[in-house]
Amino acid sequence: MVLKTFGWSFAVTALGLVAAVFYGGWAAFGIVAILSILEISVSFDNAVVNAGILKKMSAFWQKIFLTIGVLIAVFGMRLVFPVVIVAISAKVGPIEAVDLAVNDAERYEQLVTDAHPSIAAFGGMFLLMIFLDFIFEDRDIKWLGWLERPLAKLGKVDMLSVCVALVVLAVSAMTFAGQAHQHGGAHVDKTATVLLSGVFGLITYLVVGGLSGFFENKLEEEEEREHEAEEEARRTGKNVPVVVMAGKAAFFMFLYLEVLDASFSFDGVIAAFAITNDIVLMSLGLGIGAMYVRSLTVYLVRQGTLDDYVYLEHGAHYAIGALAVILMISIRYQIPEVVTGLIGVVLIAWSFWSSVRRNRRLAAEEGGQTTQEKAEVPSGV
Repeated sequence: MVLKTFGWSFAVTALGLVAAVFYGGWAAFGIVAILSILEISVSFDNAVVNAGILKKMSAFWQKIFLTIGVLIAVFGMRLVFPVVIVAISAKVGPIEAVDLAVNDAERYEQLVTDAHPSIAAFGGMFLLMIFLDFIFEDRDIKWLGWLERPLAKLGKVDMLSVCVALVVLAVSAMTFAGQAHQHGGAHVDKTATVLLSGVFGLITYLVVGGLSGFFENKLEEEEEREHEAEEEARRTGKNVPVVVMAGKAAFFMFLYLEVLDASFSFDGVIAAFAITNDIVLMSLGLGIGAMYVRSLTVYLVRQGTLDDYVYLEHGAHYAIGALAVILMISIRYQIPEVVTGLIGVVLIAWSFWSSVRRNRRLAAEEGGQTTQEKAEVPSGV
């Protein structure tokens, strides 16, 4: 089961790591491995959401998502999108950006380093909004209850996450952006650039969220119409064109999944800039991670174990929040790549272990209740 589900991911991992060694030695191997783990960790909740929706779709649409969707996710968002980010921020053409990354790494690094404040502000705001919207939502299951309960109460205030994000952006612009780190160790004033880029990051998040909500509403409307049509058919004895209606619902499901996947792909790409500016290593690492996220989605659907480890989603979002803070700080200060990568791994591992302990405690409590019930049953003697 595991080999069948993760076989392609294992193969891509082997090829990607070998390519990294040939490209940049064992240091590149380590960066690609960290990026792969980072992509899996920040996109784990994406796999959970995808699995929850994917299990409702027909085998045909599942195959469409897992084939065309993979092409969009791996080659579109993980390979093309980093080039676009660098091209826009460094003000060079996409072809020139790729050529520099391959043939003139020193010049490419200089361009990316000089553009880092705008990239960090843009990505930091996008990631921060994902974290804030998660932490301000009142959830039935809480991981760090002492922190999440009061924040959930504060989250009842409308647009609080936007206000907090704008405050963080303003503080970052007034503190870090005034002495932004540049190539060669120089520091320049990038206040206006950071403010503008941060606002665009916030707008991008709101647009992506709006599109996701639009497709989700369309999906709910289609499901409601289908249900009403089935009820009407039962009353009148008429046949319902189930295939056509299911096709419409599945199509909107597919669109909704692609928007969701794009948003989570985006935060993975942005987070990767906190690890490395090398577009080749970034593409290899994120591509490997994307394959595992797809395989994990299939595994969760086939095994039906979405609720086994309930704190993993929390850990992934805390990792996103930590990366958002690191990106904003990195506008002025250089943060070691290993530290950045390990934060996500530690948070995910911690949330996983907390989930395991919770499952054991619940199992023990259930076992104790069963024993007590048996003891209370009269023997009949």
